Order: sequence, then C-alpha cells, then structure tokens
Amino acid sequence: MSQPVPTPTPPSPPATPSPPLTPAASTPAGDLARLIGSRRPLVLAAEGDEERFLAIVRAAARPLGLGVWTWTATHGIAKDGFGPQYGTRPILGALAFAVLITDPSVIVFLDAHPSLQDPTAVRAVKDAAEAPAPGRTLVLTAPEWTVPPELAGLAVTWTLAPPEEPELRELVGRAVDALSRSNIAVTLSADGRTELVDAVRGLSASDAERLVQQAALQDGTLDDADVVAVRAAKAQLLEGSSPLEIVDTTGTLDMVGGMDHLKVWLALRGKAMQPAGAAFGLDAPKGVLLTGVPGCGKSLVAKTLAGTWGYPLVLLDPARLYGKYVGESEGRLQRALDAVGAMAPAVLWIDEIEKGFAQGGDEDGGVGSRLLGTFLRWMQDRPPGVFVIATANAVDRLPPEFLRKGRFDEIFFVDLPDPAERQAIFRLQLTKHKRDPAGFDLAALAAAADGFSGAEIEAAVSSAMYQAFADGVELATAGIVAQLGATEPLSRTRAEDIARLRAWASGRAVPV
Repeated sequence: MSQPVPTPTPPSPPATPSPPLTPAASTPAGDLARLIGSRRPLVLAAEGDEERFLAIVRAAARPLGLGVWTWTATHGIAKDGFGPQYGTRPILGALAFAVLITDPSVIVFLDAHPSLQDPTAVRAVKDAAEAPAPGRTLVLTAPEWTVPPELAGLAVTWTLAPPEEPELRELVGRAVDALSRSNIAVTLSADGRTELVDAVRGLSASDAERLVQQAALQDGTLDDADVVAVRAAKAQLLEGSSPLEIVDTTGTLDMVGGMDHLKVWLALRGKAMQPAGAAFGLDAPKGVLLTGVPGCGKSLVAKTLAGTWGYPLVLLDPARLYGKYVGESEGRLQRALDAVGAMAPAVLWIDEIEKGFAQGGDEDGGVGSRLLGTFLRWMQDRPPGVFVIATANAVDRLPPEFLRKGRFDEIFFVDLPDPAERQAIFRLQLTKHKRDPAGFDLAALAAAADGFSGAEIEAAVSSAMYQAFADGVELATAGIVAQLGATEPLSRTRAEDIARLRAWASGRAVPV
C-alpha cells in the first residue's frame, strides 16, 4: 500500500533570498554557507556534535534567507518555530513532505544513515534531491559517511571540523564564567588560559566544556596545573576503540643511558615545539626514525621523550589497522591519524613500523600500498604539534619513499652501547634496584658486558638480584658478572643481522 503524502502545515512567510555568504576567513559556517549557496541539492554531513552542527546550519542559512527544517525519526519533520508535521516520522513520509516545500530551505535529516539501509529510502532521497525546487538543499547527517553508490554523483560530503581557536576561546571563557558563578576558584593565568584553549583543541564543543568542568570539580579549583589533566583526559577520550593506545609516560630521557647526541638533538626540537618556536619562524618538527640493534633503547626513548616534554604518548599499532572489508583498513588509519592531530601537542609512537608499512607484493589486494599512501600523505601535511617517533629493527624492509628527506627530520642508528654507555646503563639499573652504584665496579661490569644490548644488561642485573636474594647475600659486582657470563648476547647469536644493519646505516643514518 502506498503511503499518503501529508498535507503541509502553512509555514511562516517566505524569506527573500540574499546573496551567498562569502566570509573573509574559512570557518565551518562559511564553508557550509558556500556549499548551500552553490545550490547543491544533497549534502551528506559527517558530524559528532549535533547541537553545534545545527547552530552552524542556522548561521549558514540566515544570511542566505533560507528556512531551516529538521527531521528526526522520533518527532518527524518541523520548521524552526513550528511543530512537527503529521505522518513524517517515517523517512519516506518526511521525504515526500520535503518535495512539497517550495520556499528556499535547508532540510536537515538528523541521523539518517540507518534509514539508508533500505533501497527504497535511498531512491526516495535521490528523487527528492532531483525534484525541481530552486534553493532547496537536503542535508543528511551521520557520524561518518559511506556514500551509497546510487547517490555518488549527486551528493557532496561535508565534515564538521572541530572548533577553531576563536570559538575555543569563547567556549573556554563561557566555561570559566560558569565555574566562577558556581563559586569554583578560578586562578588561571593568562598563559594558562591560552594553554587550556590549546588543550581542548580537536574536541567537540560539548566535550571540551565537560573536560574543563571535570578538571575544576576534581579539586575545587581551576588553575594552570589543570591543563595537564585536561590534556590527559582528551587523549583518553580520543583513543576510543581505534588502533591507538595511550601509553604511560613515567620517567624522562634521564632514564636512558648514553645516546647523548640524540638527547641534545631532541632537546632542540622540544624547544621548537613551543609557541615561541613558531613565533621565531621555525617550522614545526616532524619526527625521527630510530633504527638499529634490538634491545638498545629505541622504545625507551619514545616513552621517556613524551614524559620529558609533558605530552601524551600515543602508540599506533599497525597490526590493528587491518580490517576484512574493502576500504576498512584505510578508514581506520585515517580516523586514527585525525584523532592524533586532535590530541596535539602529542608524541606519536609507531613501534616496529616495518611490520605495518613494509615493502610487499599484491598478496593483500593492495591494502598495504593504500595504507602506505595514506600515511605518507599525512606525514607530508601533518598538523603542527604532532611529533612522530618511529622505531624499526629491519629498516631495509621499508619502501624507499618512506625514507626520503622530508618524511622525518632525521634518521638515527642506535648501535650496541660503548663502554661509557654501558657504565651509564649499569648506573641507572642499579639505582632502579635501590643500590648505590658507587659500591660496584662499573668499569669491570662494562667490560664484562661487551657486546650486550641495554635490554640484556637490564636482564642480567635483574637475574643477579633474584640469585642474590635466593642465596641470602647482598648484590655484588661478581654476581652480576656471573649472570653476564651465563648469557649469550644477540651480538653473537645474530652477528650477521647486526652487520647488515650497520652496513645499511653507514652513510644513511646518524649515530646516536
């Protein structure tokens, strides 16, 4: 049985269309106004902040003289200021009603994507969008869109960008005023307020306001120290169920033995990450690729660097990118990279990057190549404030385009520690185990550990601790030397692999 078309309730007098809005700066409202003003009949909008989205639609429609109608599956379709129309809760009835609207209008169908699982609804959307009606635009919303093939040539997609700095400043100002009215002590300095605006960048307006209020309510005050809490909460919020993981950043680079050249290099880049660096005219640092012998501290550098800079550390696990549907893997990667950009400033750590972006054939149907292309484009145009630390044990498996200049600021080779570095590692490990390094012969330990990686030295100290505890004696140099003697280091069991790594790094990478 065909569904009767509801008779429209007379709307308010039609508005006279005005010339399209051409704002001086690119804003979400301005972008949408230009899209609507260009008379596109169908817009598929990806948005995750409905209240802000509708405010932007109304701001875009107002100067164009357009009426705004909204539809939900629970209430039906209604023009602003009027009640819903009878019989329009089913999307087919709402679309049939939309065809009868002759005034220049924007008709927003909120959360329309589940309805488009029905081929009849897709056909109805196409019919409504193609019906002659100058100045009428249908806008369908969803958290994200996969455009139905039937609408591919007709629809244009638009994504609601996170609030930009002017909107964020206004939002933070509103939140601060609300807290003050609630008798919450607000002691933010001018710099603290600027950092708080930066801390909520990339969030929806509602999430940003909620995190500011949450930070203030935890201790009854909003001060400069709360900026760190807001950044951490934002990182956890954006992590979601993506291939990203927020990693604990306990400790600083002082926990890393040796690598003095790398530490100095990173200290300079850390200063450039600050707002003063941009003001000086510096380009934002991009990142670093660490390759070399396994177990020599590459991952430890990533963990402690984020702690040194006070930024969240975000681990991207390439193994979690792959999905079983066409386009799913690339979509996961793009959403993960977008989330990292929203977390900025942040350190993005990609451990053993060759496992996700290695050279290969077409056995995976080209998914690996498409993932590589997506990642390389992002690296070229990444947002400022995201510093990438990639580690690789088999760097020769990476495609050449991954290693060309401009992808990373530098490529460092982490070799087995030299005698001085081995002493530094022993000093750190003994301190970690609550022992005074002055009570040990560090030179003898370093000599006994010739050819050992940092991880192997750590394991030897730990084993010596267990043995001393079992024997009821205090840890001593001889006990550690005994454990080193009982260990066959990687430098001997995989000597050919290490020689190959060193040959590749010669002339291609900078020693740490």
